[in-house]
Amino acid sequence: MAENKNNGMQSFIESAIGNKLDEESKQKVDDGLFGTPRISIVGCGGAGGNTITRLHKLGVKGAKTVCINTDKMALDLMESDYKLLIGKNLTRGLGAGGFPEVGERAARESSREIEEFLSDSDLVFVCAGMGGGTGTGSAPVVAEIAKKNGAIVTAMVSTPFNVERARLVKADEGLDKLRTAADSTVVLDNNRLLEFVPNLPINQAFSVMDQLVAETVKGISETITLPSLINLDFADMKAVMDSGGLSVMLWGEADEEAGVDAIVKEALNHPLLNVDYHGAHSALVHITGGPNMSLKYVQDVAKTLTQDMDCYANVILGARVDPAFEGKCRVMALMTGVQSPNILSSKPDRRQNPVPMTIQPRKVMTNPKVGSIDFVR
Repeated sequence: MAENKNNGMQSFIESAIGNKLDEESKQKVDDGLFGTPRISIVGCGGAGGNTITRLHKLGVKGAKTVCINTDKMALDLMESDYKLLIGKNLTRGLGAGGFPEVGERAARESSREIEEFLSDSDLVFVCAGMGGGTGTGSAPVVAEIAKKNGAIVTAMVSTPFNVERARLVKADEGLDKLRTAADSTVVLDNNRLLEFVPNLPINQAFSVMDQLVAETVKGISETITLPSLINLDFADMKAVMDSGGLSVMLWGEADEEAGVDAIVKEALNHPLLNVDYHGAHSALVHITGGPNMSLKYVQDVAKTLTQDMDCYANVILGARVDPAFEGKCRVMALMTGVQSPNILSSKPDRRQNPVPMTIQPRKVMTNPKVGSIDFVR
């Protein structure tokens, strides 16, 4: 009798999945860009441009990349969907000379052109290196313009080495302006490179930082734009970002055979960020794995990753099955309400009407090419 019952349940499951696949194959969507978040990724100055160039080479679906600079020669070497030489009348394409005030004035001069690039954006990432002229001065202006047009703005910037004393002062001043303009500012400290890759040639060491930023931005962008993802969308990200407080993006990858603890440890021990995630109150978590990734594995990863968050935390979880991830797993998380000396935010913690944290499955969807399992609190 028990065997017949199990066979009946298996048949029911297979029938349900088959019907869902059949429904999807018959669906026709002809809405153009309706319902698709518009994402812009802007690199300001030399360091920001290097990040955008690396991101452009990696390829990012559903987002446009933009490089802006006051130095025409440097701008010509960058790779992006769009390029903008700012402050033509002010600098004549010769750069900001390391003066943030010149970079700011150049951005103000070209504010109309910047606004044209960002006018239709729902989410804007601003990438820059703090301490120089163009990046330090223009990044706050770009964030300000994006916010003015209603976008959610996340800045990802790097700070100078401790030995660069004058640049540190400029970086601090630039960060003060940037954090008031952006929804959140994630700061990556170049000094951590000395701990993580101390023996690499300097160009290769900086490329590690560029790669980290590029992979994070690419992952978050594709998390909310790829059509295989259900319900883990722009509105979810906006809910997390609008909850206020300090924010951080975590990223980790490991072999599935290594187990749940290995992938969670990889994500939480972010090599270039000093973060205390205990008590965080919101999180958007996305897990990508191969065809053999199970529902239990996804649940266990999410539970372990969020176990030290606030007991009332709002956790939004999604998972995607991708054949390219055979035998490995990647987890990305955007957490707010964390503590870190390397992260700044202009918003206070304004969580209201908290609801105890739960992680429950809402829908299960399997795509003929790329399957998706989605969860929400």
